[in-house]
Amino acid sequence: MSGGFSSRTFHTSDGVRLNVLQAGAGAGPIAFVPGWCMPARLWCGSMALLAGRFRLAALDPRGQGDSDLPVHGYTIERRAEDIAEFVSWLRPKVLVAWSLGALEALQFLHCRGEPAIRGLVIVDSSVGEPPASPGGAEWRGALQTDRPAAIESFVRALFRTPRPEEEVAALCRQALRLPLGASLSLFPSHLPREHWRALVEGFSRPLLYAVTPQFEDQAMELVRRRPGTQIEIFRGAGHALFVDEPERFARLLADFCSALP
Repeated sequence: MSGGFSSRTFHTSDGVRLNVLQAGAGAGPIAFVPGWCMPARLWCGSMALLAGRFRLAALDPRGQGDSDLPVHGYTIERRAEDIAEFVSWLRPKVLVAWSLGALEALQFLHCRGEPAIRGLVIVDSSVGEPPASPGGAEWRGALQTDRPAAIESFVRALFRTPRPEEEVAALCRQALRLPLGASLSLFPSHLPREHWRALVEGFSRPLLYAVTPQFEDQAMELVRRRPGTQIEIFRGAGHALFVDEPERFARLLADFCSALP
């Protein structure tokens, strides 16, 4: 891969080959986990800006990006174990997780503890604080009714700044690569909101919560319930805020990492 990026793979304990996008050779490392059905390469803009100072690695979860597409393992429990195995060889200083990937990262920390992670960055994901985000059931219904249209709408809504049409089409193809049943299984609907609230409030190390206005009220409530949480509101960005504002996100992440004990 060009532009200072390279790829490596590893095999999970259940035999699935997962791809990892790598860049940089400085301090860190920093590990990145993308959201629902999205590839690691969405992190490339911010990674390129950080590569001069940090060693970086972004995971393609199973069924996403350039990782294998197995018939099994599309549960939050298995995907949390995939993150644990990713972390076990990378030994990152900071874990950065976006959207559904943030819930998988929290589940990993819940199951394995915090031995290797000195800081956690949650990007635009509900963490169980009130108020609840609307639309979960409606979104799953749309996927079952007209999946290609729902996926295209989802991809376009990730960004406030329009992306090139070829990029949108490629991301849609990526999302449609995962079978419908597997993509629906990724949503941890069997776990209550209180589960995520307890996990994020119980995380004992520095936490940065970077969100768009859809989660601003949750951010305010999290700071009230978990003093010391650092929050940052990206008012002019879409759900993939690190794509819309890569320079701002990279500065924020660099400052967060540099301030860690």
